[in-house]
Amino acid sequence: MYKLFLTLCYLRKKRIAIFAVVGVWLCVAMEIIIISVMGGFLDTLKERSRGLLSDIVVDNRSLVGFPYYQDFIDQLGRELPDAVVEATPVIYNYGIIRVEGYSFTKPVRVVGIRLDEYKGVNDFANSLYYDRYYPGTTTLGPQLQPFASFSESGPPQLPPDHEKAFAKYLSEHPEGWDIADGQRHPGTFESVFDMEAGYYGDERALAPGVIVGASIINERNQKGEYVRRLERGLKLILTVLPLTGRGKLSAEGATTAVTRLADDSRTGVFEIDDMCVYVDFDFLQEWLAMSPQELESGGFAPARTSQILVRLADGADIEAGRNLVAAQWDKFMLSLGDDLSFDDQQQLGSVLVETWEQRQREFIDAVEKEKILVTMLFGVVSFVAVVLIGCIFWMIVYQKTRDIGLIKSIGASSGGVAMIFVGFGVAVGIVGAIIGAASGSMFVWYINDIQDFLIWINPNLQVWSPSVYTFDNIPNVVKANEVITICIAAVIASVGGALIPARIAARVWPVDALRYE
Repeated sequence: MYKLFLTLCYLRKKRIAIFAVVGVWLCVAMEIIIISVMGGFLDTLKERSRGLLSDIVVDNRSLVGFPYYQDFIDQLGRELPDAVVEATPVIYNYGIIRVEGYSFTKPVRVVGIRLDEYKGVNDFANSLYYDRYYPGTTTLGPQLQPFASFSESGPPQLPPDHEKAFAKYLSEHPEGWDIADGQRHPGTFESVFDMEAGYYGDERALAPGVIVGASIINERNQKGEYVRRLERGLKLILTVLPLTGRGKLSAEGATTAVTRLADDSRTGVFEIDDMCVYVDFDFLQEWLAMSPQELESGGFAPARTSQILVRLADGADIEAGRNLVAAQWDKFMLSLGDDLSFDDQQQLGSVLVETWEQRQREFIDAVEKEKILVTMLFGVVSFVAVVLIGCIFWMIVYQKTRDIGLIKSIGASSGGVAMIFVGFGVAVGIVGAIIGAASGSMFVWYINDIQDFLIWINPNLQVWSPSVYTFDNIPNVVKANEVITICIAAVIASVGGALIPARIAARVWPVDALRYE
């Protein structure tokens, strides 16, 4: 009982113990802030990587692609109807985009998709800007330039399908819409006075739609908001380089097509938003000569795709699903037999079936290692708290030598005396950990508000610029298991700092202590 009494007494009466508590407090808070922000960044990266790919990716990692993709998709539908919800082919290539009438040319990654199916295998639908306000109007099919008309007394009038879709949006979102330019309708259209709202041009002006990464054609301000200056329906010139089945440049050379801006996509991943342009799958397949091609020797080379994205049923185990799809791929390869051409064998033989995480493993591993490295570095810094506690406890032992002698002279054991200071270390660790956990968690929860306050004081104090970083806000999620682990480590570290002083106190002889001073 005397151990607990003296421990609490020292903790309450010895002001120097406050420095030990503060040391633990600051170290715990610092570790929680670092691991929460870095962990939040990693979790957001994983979430968006999965949302942009799909559960399973079938790919040979070549711009040439591989054939018989539709046969395999059909097989998945027949053999795994309960496990596979949706599967769709995707084509990847590279090209150059140019905006007609603007001094703008930029290299891009051209992605061919079946829009409805692509929305079904990942979260791409949530990234579309115009489709959010005009549901169902974003299409990759041939289209004209839409324009708005204005009456002398009335508001702008959009094309009938856009007006109807926008009314639907407002009925589903009575709170309004998130809009930066303050106009009645988000985004811009070509404005024409005294004309019936509709579309500009005739059938000869039809051009396939294209969805462009938001960072390719739009400017981003310091608040992370995109400033859209290009009208929906504007002509965009795309140039690509078709490849043969053996990876050589097609005899046709670079080919160019006129497209129209149908929408822009903001996935939240900078490398994608700043690089990817989405066009219709069939259009791009024909354009890149990846559709069935007549051979000089007779017959046709099969159509090719770059990859197949597979979405599993909700709640399905991803790794188990990958194994099922991989087994189906092996079965599919056997069904093709040995009559494949050399090119087909090369393309199909290099196909891999991976989960979304395996696909992004190299990048995710790099971020995870950065998280571990930063946590370790701050852990080393936190070791200062252990040294500080050891010094403070040694000073207390030095000052309380006479008290220790009195306690031992009335029957206290050496172990009992040592436990007083070990208990003191536990108390310091618990108090510091509780305060540190509370303050660190509060800081993380309100970290974006704190940054806004600093910006209000001085714009130069902004440390997280949405115009530069991938995410708009600093990650602010605190995980309970990480907080508990850090707090336990803090208590153990506090006890570790108290062990040497406790041992010194236990070895004090009562006679020497009573003659002290």
